[in-house]
Amino acid sequence: MIIKRMHDMGIRSEHAYTAGLASIGLSVFTWATSLKAEPGAHADLARADRWGIFVGEWAPTFFGLGLALSHYEQQDGTLTASVHELHEHQAAS
Repeated sequence: MIIKRMHDMGIRSEHAYTAGLASIGLSVFTWATSLKAEPGAHADLARADRWGIFVGEWAPTFFGLGLALSHYEQQDGTLTASVHELHEHQAAS
């Protein structure tokens, strides 16, 4: 099981969610910097779009891995806080 192996390696759901958010930012950054990589208006836009979309496709994968790791952590009992604990904490505040 890949998720169990990732969990055993120390990768947690928070790491996957952070990677997903970072890939969204990296997608915008890659798109913006690719605009200047090649001369010519149409070539710049096409190349930038391809790179931005390529990197942007990583985010759903990371979020999916984060969900799978979160489910595994809930079953394993290693999730740092349950949803019920968070709701109780918010209600007490």
